[in-house]
Amino acid sequence: MGKIRVLLCDDHPALRRGVADLLNAEPDIEVVGETCDGVSALEAIQRLQPDVAVLDITMPEMDGLEATRQVRELGLRCNILILTVHDHQRYLFHVLQAGALGYVPKTAAHSELIEAVRTVANGQAFLRPDAARLLIGDYLERVGQGEERDSYAGLSERERQVLKLTAEGYSGTEIAKRLLLSANTVETYRRRSYEKLGIHNRAELVRYALAKGLLLPAE
Repeated sequence: MGKIRVLLCDDHPALRRGVADLLNAEPDIEVVGETCDGVSALEAIQRLQPDVAVLDITMPEMDGLEATRQVRELGLRCNILILTVHDHQRYLFHVLQAGALGYVPKTAAHSELIEAVRTVANGQAFLRPDAARLLIGDYLERVGQGEERDSYAGLSERERQVLKLTAEGYSGTEIAKRLLLSANTVETYRRRSYEKLGIHNRAELVRYALAKGLLLPAE
């Protein structure tokens, strides 16, 4: 297995250099590019095809969250890790909703960034223990208020069909054939359902589908 290819994007050159040195010191990680704003980051992700892009939130031209959304909308195969000075409790939900898989404060970069990069490179979410507790608390509150149920109720019939088939492991092409739709239409339904439910990848979808009983055989 090759090295984890990482792109760094931050508008502070000294910080980028320090983070690059930290990551390049690991035998299984290689920094393949550095950029200073969201627009150049998006271009570099398409050109260099890194496994992980480490993005700051506050940057000129395009911020890290919007760049993350663009990566997801363009269907680029790059997992996003946010590294920022901002308090994670304030920005956590925005980060996950945008499609990033992890969040590391710059103050904790020396102790958490390497693990976070490896975790995100495998397509898994990296959440600090306090962030995980925050998410669980929010989820329980939403369930108690009926919001989680209402989110699913807000899906169209087509969105539900595409969601269920995706959770069952069918590809976009296979779903298109089964539902007599174009592949682009299937992807649109999938993206909309993900956004409505706050789902960011197939692993989260499978967990959601199991919790909702969507993978149980019909009676």
